[in-house]
Amino acid sequence: MKRVLTAVAALAFAGSAWAFHCPADMKKIDEALAKNPTLSAEQMAEVKKQRAEGEALHKAGKHQESVDTLAKAMKTLNIK
Repeated sequence: MKRVLTAVAALAFAGSAWAFHCPADMKKIDEALAKNPTLSAEQMAEVKKQRAEGEALHKAGKHQESVDTLAKAMKTLNIK
């Protein structure tokens, strides 16, 4: 029983950790966009789309999908 409770607690904590990761990634993207990066119009549109989609997924509680989507935008912006 203790193992089950430990596993459940670990999963709950992991979900929270991802939830806090999304806003940090969105902030990094916003800061990079504020510096007017040299991207093509298509790249800029895609980054903005991914940023908005990542925020929507975060608000919907789909944190892993949000992190994955935001990572694509960060890759285009060369954010590490």
